[in-house]
Amino acid sequence: MKKMKNVAIITARGGSKRIPRKNIKAFLGKPIIAYSIEAAINSGLFNEVMVSTDDEEIAKVSRQYGAKIPFMRSGETSNDFAITAEVIDEVIKEYQKREINFEAICCILPTAPLIKIENLKRGFELLVEKNADIIIPIVKFHYPIQRALKMTDGKIEMFYPEFYKSRSQDLEPGYHDAAQFYWMKFDTGLNGENKYGFELNGILVQDIDTDEDWKLAELKYKLLNEQEK
Repeated sequence: MKKMKNVAIITARGGSKRIPRKNIKAFLGKPIIAYSIEAAINSGLFNEVMVSTDDEEIAKVSRQYGAKIPFMRSGETSNDFAITAEVIDEVIKEYQKREINFEAICCILPTAPLIKIENLKRGFELLVEKNADIIIPIVKFHYPIQRALKMTDGKIEMFYPEFYKSRSQDLEPGYHDAAQFYWMKFDTGLNGENKYGFELNGILVQDIDTDEDWKLAELKYKLLNEQEK
């Protein structure tokens, strides 16, 4: 069985309800998935950069930007209810059928135009240094999660009323997934339990689920590029 070092798996199914054809929609002049593909290729970290997709148009665009499509995604992992861990497991099994193993996987989201090569490298370094199963970039919540509110028929109440009198600066920071990429061991995929994270600056992070999110991501991208000039 052939064993190579790292594979980048970019997960890009064809269906997208909120933003139609989201994964190949033009983002400041080129398909948004191109940013993920180019970052992976230019990082020099990967023996193979592949896209897992069920969509022929996405496959065609991905090949144009240098990614491989060694096999198409199944219907079971292309529906609205499939989770990323199942997609990764399927890719691992398909490679193993072809007698190919890797040491590590980096699952990169297709809608991550703010991704930075230095952060991909940092994630891989931590995977090795910590002997971790999974490394996830995270970002701090702007407001203390302990003071979160919920609303029912216009009436509001705290999720955690015990923190009603606490000062914001005295509360432990909360973080959430940066939604850009996940490093993991090839043998465990996203099912490993030994997880570590590292923090990204909020300007580098933008989840893209709505048209407003898309516009914000474009503004951030422009701002970051202006700062780097």
